[in-house]
Amino acid sequence: MNILLFALGSHGDVHPFVGIGLRLKQRGHHVAVAANDYFKPLVDHAQLEFISIGTAEEYRTLATNPELWNPLKGPQAVFQGTARYLRPMYDIAAEFARRPDAVIAASTLALGARIAQDKLGVPLASVHLSPAIFQSADAPPQFLPFSAVPRWTPRPIKSLMWRGLNKFMDSMIGPPLNALRAELGLPPVKGIIRDYWHSPQLAIGLFPDWFAPPQRDWPKQVRLTGFPLYDEPDLSPMAQELIDFIEAGEPPIAFTPGSAMWRADDFFRTSADACAQLGRRGLLLTRHRDHIPPNLPPGVIHVHYAPFSQLLPRCAAFVHHGGIGSSAQALASGVRQLVVPFAHDQPDNADRLQRLGVAKVIPAGKYSTPRVAMLLRNLLGDPLIGDAAPQIRRKFDGLDAIGRTCDLIESLAAGRVPAVSAHA
Repeated sequence: MNILLFALGSHGDVHPFVGIGLRLKQRGHHVAVAANDYFKPLVDHAQLEFISIGTAEEYRTLATNPELWNPLKGPQAVFQGTARYLRPMYDIAAEFARRPDAVIAASTLALGARIAQDKLGVPLASVHLSPAIFQSADAPPQFLPFSAVPRWTPRPIKSLMWRGLNKFMDSMIGPPLNALRAELGLPPVKGIIRDYWHSPQLAIGLFPDWFAPPQRDWPKQVRLTGFPLYDEPDLSPMAQELIDFIEAGEPPIAFTPGSAMWRADDFFRTSADACAQLGRRGLLLTRHRDHIPPNLPPGVIHVHYAPFSQLLPRCAAFVHHGGIGSSAQALASGVRQLVVPFAHDQPDNADRLQRLGVAKVIPAGKYSTPRVAMLLRNLLGDPLIGDAAPQIRRKFDGLDAIGRTCDLIESLAAGRVPAVSAHA
């Protein structure tokens, strides 16, 4: 088959699609990845066909927008930043649909591809990385406004809150999306983040049901396959000097605010100071060297990149932002976690990690040296988290989430998607 993967977002959003693409290629299919030029080296390194959606400079402009990490303004910044690509995404999907046996798997924000599905009938699966994408009045994701109400809030009130949120989001996303649909002779749509961004053919959730149990009011075409866990271990293995550092002393604490965070100076300064206060070794993980304090305490080093699958099992704890990719790798490694959610799906992921018993959570606004040092001291000595983390790690044994995802994409092309949810 000819398979087109739309991968919009940061490294954590693109990595799973590269992993899926590599496996599909191994199965004999031709695979193309449509992504921003910023990720062209990654896709080229994987020897998959690359199709450009926007320049690297456009990606940097969006990534450095301070409103991106505002819990209230972040969604608007994301949708405004991606609206300009609706027509390019449609054109890419339409051109690809000319290839024989074409099928598309598109990330959540690839709404231009969804329009192509409606217009041209090309087989398309929506691929969602985190459970926060799915609306539910029974168990709503923990982001604003739902994080501000108790869990026992009556279901009718939660449904009313969803209606208000959907109306607001339609007013934000609907105009450019429906303008393109009108240009193509298609009727307008509403309920965009409730219904439309889920392909009616197949919506794949790249997480397991023990992380987010499917709800009765989720779309019926949802299939869960599990965490994909691809992080370039074959393309960018852990550097020998990092291995030497880890083996030279007690296991370090790893810190990252996520690959999409381009304003992390305070985070890394606080993290380094917390290590010094605790007398612990630390790893500050970022591709942005300018975010790192010029003078680091003894035993604290900067790491440009390391595959979490290789790094985290060697660490004493992992302090991160709650991105779904980082969360999944931490769960698979069995490491203790301190989560600092900023915006988007991160508060919901952090809440789920905490309820699994493997993490403590600190709001981004309270990330200070004394508090972080105290929480890390408690985290490292907590026997309950010490028991829960390895138990969760064992849930990954024998599972092949990428393989199950590829099975579903292939079945979509053949018109035989399983009728029963393939929950991991």
